[in-house]
Amino acid sequence: MIRIALIAAATLVGSAGAALAQAPLSQNPPTQTIICLDVGGQTLPVSCKVPASRLDKREDFCTCRTGTQVDAPICPDGVKPPVENLAYEKARKAAAQDGSLIGDLYEGRPMCVTGRNTY
Repeated sequence: MIRIALIAAATLVGSAGAALAQAPLSQNPPTQTIICLDVGGQTLPVSCKVPASRLDKREDFCTCRTGTQVDAPICPDGVKPPVENLAYEKARKAAAQDGSLIGDLYEGRPMCVTGRNTY
């Protein structure tokens, strides 16, 4: 009985830690998201649980099936993400070593990504 309680407690602590890694749910629209990168710096598909609303752009929980999970800022209005090319992928790979692209620049522009399309 105690063993089951300990396993349940460990599971709750682990899932709470993963949930804390996401952007705060109070941010709408969000200012950051999760992207997945492979070893070369190329993006991979990410799977996110999102609210069932076209108006709510938040992402409740995102995971990577393959690759490394990295926090990335969402581009503000009027700012486009850098063009995907080999030089940018190498720079993104180096910048993502700390697990985040927040605050990182490429050619003077933020390493941001487009937000979730809600249409």
